[in-house]
Amino acid sequence: MKIKYLKAAFRLLLLILSSTAYSQQSFSLKEAVQYGLKNHLTVKNAELEIYAAENTIKQVKVAGLPQISGQFQYTANVIVPTQLIAAKNFNPQAAEGEVTKFKFGVPWGGQAGVGVNQLIFDATWLVGLKAAPVYRELAQRSVTNSKTAVAENVMKAYYSVLVAEERSKILGLNINRLDTLLREIKIMNEKGFVEKLDVDRLQVQRNNLVTETIKVQNLIQLSYGLLKFQMGIKQQESITLKDKLSETDVNLLQLPEYQGVDYGGRIEYSTLMTQRKLTTLDIERIQKTALPKLFFSGSLGAGHSNPRFNPFERWFPSSSLSLGVQIPIYDSGLRKTQIQQQNIALTRIDQSALLLRESFELQATQGIISLKNGLETLKSQKANMELAQEIVRVSKIKYQAGAGTNIEVVNAESSLKEAQTNYFAALYDLLIAKVDLDKAMGKLLVDGQ
Repeated sequence: MKIKYLKAAFRLLLLILSSTAYSQQSFSLKEAVQYGLKNHLTVKNAELEIYAAENTIKQVKVAGLPQISGQFQYTANVIVPTQLIAAKNFNPQAAEGEVTKFKFGVPWGGQAGVGVNQLIFDATWLVGLKAAPVYRELAQRSVTNSKTAVAENVMKAYYSVLVAEERSKILGLNINRLDTLLREIKIMNEKGFVEKLDVDRLQVQRNNLVTETIKVQNLIQLSYGLLKFQMGIKQQESITLKDKLSETDVNLLQLPEYQGVDYGGRIEYSTLMTQRKLTTLDIERIQKTALPKLFFSGSLGAGHSNPRFNPFERWFPSSSLSLGVQIPIYDSGLRKTQIQQQNIALTRIDQSALLLRESFELQATQGIISLKNGLETLKSQKANMELAQEIVRVSKIKYQAGAGTNIEVVNAESSLKEAQTNYFAALYDLLIAKVDLDKAMGKLLVDGQ
């Protein structure tokens, strides 16, 4: 019996461990971006537009295929219509003006048949077929646009977590260093070498660091929540990050050689160019409404007439074939007005494209300047942080040797905390500037993402 309970407990432990392993996911930056591109609802909704576009294309295609319809109707003429007709039609000797009542129809009638319609030539339909791949391309551009936004948001959220975690580590090291100093000062106070006020000042400094650590931990939790949202992961799931910030990675963020903006790499521009294609095709479609349309129709059926109810007798077959031509003659200037309207839209697109190109160049210039400033700021803040660490070390030695004051140590710790805060703020700004520059250069999505 005991073995049975042990086996059950072992199975339960395996279930818990497997559940934990499943819910705990770890991502590198690249994996986080790829996950977001596949799972974020914004991307999924954009992908639905591709299916919608394919359905629209199918509708255009089937419009030119044979259309077959069938119909059946059985009618009870409750009151057969009565008409008056001159009596002379039946009796030449009838008086002038005399009429005879005549019922047209019988109480029971019906119709049944099958008809087919086939478009033979319609220039506007041919233009629609030409526009089909362009329409598909526009839907795909919408997906790429959504993916670009998701990739940008995931990268920025990922970097936010990394910077916050590094800042938390540094704060932990500061607290450990201050705890060591605080223990030493307490011992010196107990021996009468320093005042209780010196201990209290360091304790206040430590309390501030603990409060700052709690704030950073809350920021990390919030940053993880934002990252999960941008990736399309449920908030209750737990994730960890594979990548860590290192000195080497930061040093790799150097200014790229400027070779101009790849306009085609900017999804806003390529989408606008696709819209231009559709507008051009729409102008062609309107122009070709002036051409005749040729169509064929045929029908095969039977009609039923009976003075009594019996739908199985007295059916009379009928059939017809028709070849029709629809020739536009005069449209009151509608076609000309529509073409003028589309030409205005085309001009607007061309001007928007020029404006986009100018804005891309400006964004690229701003991105390079921001990255350059970020590199210089980070270099300066790193030097400040190293200098502040040295000041803390020297102040501590002087104080322990009796050549310095407790105020110098507290001020040095405060300056170090401020320098560290400025360093991580500069680091985050630099990483974000790199993301913005990649977006401006049209290189945010790489490796086929």
